Amino acid sequence: MGKAYDPRDRFWRKAKKEGLRARSAFKLDEIQRRFHVLRPGGRVLDLGAAPGGWCQIAAREVGPNGFVLGLDLEPIARLPPPADTWVADAFAPDLPERLRREGRAPYDAVLSDLAPKTSGVRSADEARSLDLAGRALGLSLEVLRPSGVFVVKVFMGGDFESFLKGCRQAFRQVRIVRPEASVARGSKEVYLVCREPRRIPEPLAASNQSTPKSEVGSEGS
Repeated sequence: MGKAYDPRDRFWRKAKKEGLRARSAFKLDEIQRRFHVLRPGGRVLDLGAAPGGWCQIAAREVGPNGFVLGLDLEPIARLPPPADTWVADAFAPDLPERLRREGRAPYDAVLSDLAPKTSGVRSADEARSLDLAGRALGLSLEVLRPSGVFVVKVFMGGDFESFLKGCRQAFRQVRIVRPEASVARGSKEVYLVCREPRRIPEPLAASNQSTPKSEVGSEGS
């Protein structure tokens, strides 16, 4: 769960002024400005989407001919087209088939701002974060187009280097980004921008299982 909002935080104030649902929207906004991960008319899947800030940025970028689907365990207040939302477990075994059947998969981009509910034990929180990131990676490789982009939040530390290596095996290009909105809060989070998926590596495929719902948090910090 993210830190409480601080009215003194300039990103919090800017989000409120611009009608964005979370200060974290500016993390995706910066990634988009630097790496152009979203394109007009594209289809986007947003994992851990509540309260909807990333969906708002994605919808702006893909425009009226695109589509954005936000998934979260918690209901998300209705967003205008081209965004839609589902209350769903991002790692339910039947989700890939449902996305293909009802969610307009395959996607041009899969975004994951998933984070575990923190315990205060740094090593445990880092491990949970990397586990969620690995599961998001496995799902992305099932539903992305061959030219697709995967953007995922990861906390530095623990087995980060191992996860980074896995991403480089799974995608032809991987960049590490630390958005200004993350730096401003002193967070150890970074985002990996991964392009052009290869076939899914066997260890990652094995880890693509359901995560207990009590451990998963949403976007919003």
